[in-house]
Amino acid sequence: MTGRISKLPLRWWIIGLVTLGTILNYLARSTLSVAAPTLKEEFSMSTEDYSWVVLAFQASYTVMQTVAGTVLDALGTRLGFFLFAVGWALANMAHAMATGWQSLAFFRALLGGTEAAAIPAGAKTVSQWFPPRERPLATSLFQMGTSVGNMIAPPLVAFCILAWNWQAAFIVTGALSLAWAGLWWWGYRDPGAHPKLTEAERAVIVSGQSEDVSGKPATRKDVLKSRSFWAIAVPRFLSEPAWQTFNFFIPLYLVAVWKLDLKSIALWAWLPFLAADFGSLAAGLLPPWLMKRGASLLSSRKITMTLGALCMVGPACIGLATSPGVAIALFCVGGFAHQMLNGALITLCADAFDSRTVGTASGMAGTAAWVGGMLFTLLIGQSADQFGYNPLFVALAALDLVAAVVLWGLLRSDGGRRTQS
Repeated sequence: MTGRISKLPLRWWIIGLVTLGTILNYLARSTLSVAAPTLKEEFSMSTEDYSWVVLAFQASYTVMQTVAGTVLDALGTRLGFFLFAVGWALANMAHAMATGWQSLAFFRALLGGTEAAAIPAGAKTVSQWFPPRERPLATSLFQMGTSVGNMIAPPLVAFCILAWNWQAAFIVTGALSLAWAGLWWWGYRDPGAHPKLTEAERAVIVSGQSEDVSGKPATRKDVLKSRSFWAIAVPRFLSEPAWQTFNFFIPLYLVAVWKLDLKSIALWAWLPFLAADFGSLAAGLLPPWLMKRGASLLSSRKITMTLGALCMVGPACIGLATSPGVAIALFCVGGFAHQMLNGALITLCADAFDSRTVGTASGMAGTAAWVGGMLFTLLIGQSADQFGYNPLFVALAALDLVAAVVLWGLLRSDGGRRTQS
C-alpha cells in the first residue's frame, strides 16, 4: 500500500479497507436469511423458531456492541478489529455443524458477539482519519458495505446451496471474512503510526479538528451523562428495527406472501440493498451540501436523518402492493431511507465524541439500537404468522418518524457555530 495511488489520499484507501470488512461482515450475517427457507424445511422450523434463532444473534450482538466499542478503545482499532474479524469468520463457518434450530441459535449467538465490532470500528476509524467536513462521506462509504454485503448474499448463498449444499454457504462466506482479517492486520495503522501517511495529508487531518464541535465527552462517564449520546442512542433504538427486518425477513416475506422459490429470491432480494447503497451515498453527500449553504455541522446531520425518516412512508405501503415487483420496489425505498437516516446518526458519533471515546459511544448507541431490533423481532415472531407482515411495516415507518422528532428535541444546537466546508 502506498501513500497515494492515482493521487487518492491514503485516508480514502483506509476507509476502503474498512468498507470491504463491513461488506464481508454483513455477507456473513446475511447468509442465514437467504438460507432460511431451506433451513426451515431442513430442521422443521416454524417462523417463531426462526425468530428465536435471529434473536440469539441479536441478543449477543446487543450486549457485545458496548463491550466491542470499549475493547476497540482499549486495544486500538488495528488489533481489536482483527481479533473480532477472526472470531466472526470462525463462528460463521461453524454454522455448517448445526443439526437443529437450537444449535443454529448457539452459533448465531457466537456470530453476533464477534460481529458487533464492525460499526464501532468504522466510526472510530472515521474519527481518527478524517476532518469533520469529510466524515459524512467517509461514514457513508463504509456504511455502504452493510448493504453491499446484503446485496451479494442472495445470489452467492443461493449458488452455494444449489451447487453444493447449505453448509457450503456458511463455509464460503466465513472463509472470505478470514482472508480479510489478514488483509486488515497487514494494511491498517492509526494515523500517528502509519509509515505511508504523508506530512501534507497528516496536516489536513489534524487541521480539520479546528472545525469540530467543542466540548466533546472524553470519558465513558461523560458519554453517558451527555445529552448528545441520548440524542443518538434513542433514535437508533427506534430506527434499527427497520433495517433488521429487511435483513432477516425479506426472503421469508417473499416466500410467505408471494410464494417465491429460492431462485426467485436470488433474483429479487438483493435490490433493496442496492437502493440502500444510494441511501448511504445520500447521507454522505447531502450534509456537506447543506453546510455550504449555511447549515451548522449538527443541523446538516439532523436534516439528512429527517429526510430519510420521511421516506420510510414507502415501505409502510407494502400492504398495498399488487405484485412481488411492487413490494420489492417499496422495500427499495425503505432500504434507501434507512441507510440515509442511519448514516447521519452514525456520523454524529464521530462528530460529538472525543476520538478516545468514539468506539465506546458508538458501541453503546449500537446496543440501544439492537435492543430495539431485538424487541421488534420478538413481535414479528409472535404476530407475523397470525396477522401478517403489513401492520409491522406500518409500525416501522412510525418509529422512524418518532426517531426524527426525538433527534431534533434532544440535539438542539452545536453552540450556534457554522462549520464551512
